[in-house]
Amino acid sequence: MPTLVISGGSSGIGKATALLFAERGWRVFELSRRDVPSDKAQGTKGMIVHVTCDVTSEESTRQAIAEVLKQTETIDVVISNAGFGISGAVEFTAIRDAQKQMDVNFMGAVRLTQAVLPQLRQQGFGRIIYTSSVAAVLAVPYQSFYSASKAAINALALALANEVRAFGITVSVMMPGDVSTGFTDAREKSVAGEEVYKSANKAVSSMEKDERGGMQPIQMAKLFWHIATCRSPKPQYVGGFTYGVFCFLDRILPKRLVNWIEGQMYS
Repeated sequence: MPTLVISGGSSGIGKATALLFAERGWRVFELSRRDVPSDKAQGTKGMIVHVTCDVTSEESTRQAIAEVLKQTETIDVVISNAGFGISGAVEFTAIRDAQKQMDVNFMGAVRLTQAVLPQLRQQGFGRIIYTSSVAAVLAVPYQSFYSASKAAINALALALANEVRAFGITVSVMMPGDVSTGFTDAREKSVAGEEVYKSANKAVSSMEKDERGGMQPIQMAKLFWHIATCRSPKPQYVGGFTYGVFCFLDRILPKRLVNWIEGQMYS
């Protein structure tokens, strides 16, 4: 039975992915701070095992992987999916909030990567997949630090892929567009400086409306399945055809024009 380790698997895209892989016969180790309902995997061919893990703690992350390896000899795929979002003007965002954003989204991915790599190197195979975002390519105003954290993930993945290729390990990122999940309501929103940046509230509201009307998590789960099981995974994938078009246009049009158009969307 192949094994998946996924962080942030208790809700949203992560939960849909854990369920899909279990339904298709995989043993899934779901890493998150809170436990999930015990009947989550009922009716599946595989199984889902919850392992408590806080990706902001190196000790917690390493202990979680150690627990996984007590129950399985190999890890086939690792999906680094834990994350959250903040919004607000750069000028008025508290440094501690920006640091927390990077600590969870980027350094959390780094901690998980460092924890699993010794096992993947030893076994001589494995796939690491990071949940990034279209915002990594098309940075969203008033969501600057979230965009930066995902851009950092993209850079990490490309560099890491060249470091671990010799060990039979592949690295990919999946960049979702707008997806309808609890991520939207969980966003930590700052209203500081809105009397100065008068478009901030409208921009964030517009962004959240798009998210609530976005794709379903199962669509991203199916893309994760493709990346995990295809013969030769690509370095980067975009979740959703429309967002793929946007990212393509970003590559062929002048960056100044693309950034101006995006600014107009949120002004």
